[in-house]
Amino acid sequence: MIGRWAVLIALSAVVAGVLELVGLPAGLLLGPMIAAVVLAVRGWSLSVPTSAFRAAQAAVGTLIAGSITTGIVATVGEHWPVFLMVNGVTLAASSVLGYLLSRWQVLPGTVAVWGSTPGAASAMVLMAQAYGADSRLVAVMTYTRVVSVAVVASVLAAVMVGGGSGHHVAATWFAAVDPIAVLRTIAIAGVGAGVGVALKLPAGALLGSLVAGAALNVTGIAQPVLPQWLLAISYAVVGWRIGLSFTRDTLRVAGKAMPRILLSVALLIAFCGGIAAALTRWWGIDPVTAYLATSPGGMDSVAIIAASSPVDVPFVMALQVLRFLGVLLIGPPLARFVATRQGGVPPVIPI
Repeated sequence: MIGRWAVLIALSAVVAGVLELVGLPAGLLLGPMIAAVVLAVRGWSLSVPTSAFRAAQAAVGTLIAGSITTGIVATVGEHWPVFLMVNGVTLAASSVLGYLLSRWQVLPGTVAVWGSTPGAASAMVLMAQAYGADSRLVAVMTYTRVVSVAVVASVLAAVMVGGGSGHHVAATWFAAVDPIAVLRTIAIAGVGAGVGVALKLPAGALLGSLVAGAALNVTGIAQPVLPQWLLAISYAVVGWRIGLSFTRDTLRVAGKAMPRILLSVALLIAFCGGIAAALTRWWGIDPVTAYLATSPGGMDSVAIIAASSPVDVPFVMALQVLRFLGVLLIGPPLARFVATRQGGVPPVIPI
């Protein structure tokens, strides 16, 4: 068993390293997930302990909480009518698309609902699993969209601003961090995760740490700080948990549905591009800022591209964060509505 874990870790490091080298978004999660899928379909029996998975969820929640700052709150207060309108229209479009894909049985159950939902990709996969959807297929659909959106956004930013975002910023794995701040962050994440799990919230460790970290960050009491190597391990654990549950049948279903998945991604990207064009024409937002703010990709990959481009980063992240919070509110009831229309109600499974 130790030997198999060693192979999984080594293969994960190689694949993740290649993905990071070419600048693919979420490479630290996709690499371990791909490695786990390869070994799982070969019949290797490995499993991630629940405690490790919850700890990884808490780290992801804390990472997202760090994006919710006073600057974002101020930006939302300044532009709230625009944000509400844009997010409302985007969420409505993605919801209709997910519902239609489910009704047409492109993918089983509520997979299409979660896979079409724009927001923090890793969080959506965890939420989907908590609500009884097949997280493996949700991951395939979600990260297909994330990669597609990131490629389009990177090309657009490179063309419009001279290639600034085409440069991939290497991670500083062992950058100096305040050990007291790190320990405080871990304690906050642990308490928040514990409360979330105790309350039996879906993806309780994720939501609990996110709420606790965001509240303390916005009030200025404590800013979440986690070293890059710890976040990398957390992403790997989430990737392994998803990847190790794959089977040949899962891959067969995903491959068969891939053309329609790509079509749905293209439709959602085009729709969000139209919203971005409206922001540029009627509100004077520059095109790259508008597209990054409305793009239906992962919040982390959008943040990376925005940070390496001359755009209005607070505007981009404020709209992305507000949409993510909206997703947390509408995602569960929408999934239950779709499941009910299909003859069943998805169980809420604490993880």
